[in-house]
Amino acid sequence: MLFTRASEYALLALIYICDKDKPQDVETMAFELDISRSFLAKILQGLAKDGLLHSYKGAKGGFTLVKKPEEYTLKEIVDSAEKKQVSVFECSQGVCPTQKGDKCYMLPVLKDLQEKMNEHLKSVSLADIIKKS
Repeated sequence: MLFTRASEYALLALIYICDKDKPQDVETMAFELDISRSFLAKILQGLAKDGLLHSYKGAKGGFTLVKKPEEYTLKEIVDSAEKKQVSVFECSQGVCPTQKGDKCYMLPVLKDLQEKMNEHLKSVSLADIIKKS
C-alpha cells in the first residue's frame, strides 16, 4: 500500500498549522508548501469535514487544529486524506474481492499484517512525526 499525495500533503499541512498561532489560509500554505492551491483546499476541507481541523471563513479565515498534535494519529490523518481505511492489500480488511477467501492461504497472513499496520499507524502521533523531522 502506498500513501497518495493527498496523505503526504495532509501531513505537511497539519505540521505547518502546528507552528502557527492563528488560522492559516490555503493560499499561504499552498505557496509555502509548494502545493497546488485547489488540491490543498480540497484536502483541508476534507480534514475539516472529518473533524480534524477547524475551518474559519472570511478575510482572517483559514484552518486551525482541533486538538493537540499528540492527540492526532497517523491512521486518522491518512484515513481522512485517502477517504477510506488504509489497506495493505485489497483483501487485507478480511473481504476477498474474488469471493475465494475460504480457499485463500494468504488471507489470514494479510489480515494479520493489516492489524499490525493499523496498530502502528495508531501508535504514531502528529507530535511524533514533528519530533523526528
